[in-house]
Amino acid sequence: MSVYGKVHLGYVVIETNKFTDWHRFAKDAIGMHVDTLGAHAMRFRMDDQECRFLLQRGPAEDIAATGWLVDDHETFEQIVGRVRDRGVPVVEGTEEAAALRGVERFLRFPGPKGIDQEIFTRAKAAPTPLDMVTSSFVTGDAGMGHLAITTTRPDQLRNYYNTVFDARLTDWIDETISGIKFKIKFLRVNERHHSIALANTEPYRVDPVRTKIQHLNVQVASLDDMAQSYQRLRRLGFHMALGVGQHTNDRELSYYVETPSGFEWETGWNPVTISDDAGWEPVGYEGISVWGHTPMGQTIMDKVGQFRQAARHIAQREDTVPALSRA
Repeated sequence: MSVYGKVHLGYVVIETNKFTDWHRFAKDAIGMHVDTLGAHAMRFRMDDQECRFLLQRGPAEDIAATGWLVDDHETFEQIVGRVRDRGVPVVEGTEEAAALRGVERFLRFPGPKGIDQEIFTRAKAAPTPLDMVTSSFVTGDAGMGHLAITTTRPDQLRNYYNTVFDARLTDWIDETISGIKFKIKFLRVNERHHSIALANTEPYRVDPVRTKIQHLNVQVASLDDMAQSYQRLRRLGFHMALGVGQHTNDRELSYYVETPSGFEWETGWNPVTISDDAGWEPVGYEGISVWGHTPMGQTIMDKVGQFRQAARHIAQREDTVPALSRA
């Protein structure tokens, strides 16, 4: 039985030592609700759920885990069965870890590129009202946003998300960025156009990104929310990666900014949703943007650094969790 439509991106765990910068980024610029939980943990809220982003102390400056809300116990056990049947270990999170994530309980298993996958069925509602500048974010059945991952093994990663979550191909984009040819596949697990995007270079497989993800995305409810957060980020001096533009495939208006940990953050508005899944046919696009998304402030040395990063990755073997990445 398919679990498609019953899985939703619920939270993201980030390991960082830059708590002051992240607090300023999340509350003052993006406009989310921030809760500081002592010296070693911080949470961001976007809605009535107690936790959407969990920041924990550590040197990685990277994403550590993604938490997926599963609709019911039957679907939860079905996913666990798929993972265990292929010999992949599944462990239960501690009560303390569950409390930090704002969930009653969760199970964890390995994911691509070292990103732990965590599943849960019930999120806790926050006891206090939201205190944030942005009027509202779009979550609900579509989940809290999406992740984009650069990979040297796109087929294996696609098989992973197919095996675990019955992910479906929405569409794909071919694009040349700074002289590098990228092929990007967009995978959905519910009505959101995509919850996972997988990007690889052609014809040589290299990964120019240091972090486990290239960017994460959140969706705001109004165009004003997007525009005002863009203005706040620029005023506060954060490094904008791409200016405002519109994507060719999901039609989302968005911008990209570099987070304190180095990966990018996309804030978007009004992407298409896929409510009539039976009638959807995947198609390809040339170029990621209809207009805009112009690189901002990138220097020659930035590009050199990206190529050096890619060269270092040629000899590295990318973790794909082979048992879950077979077709």
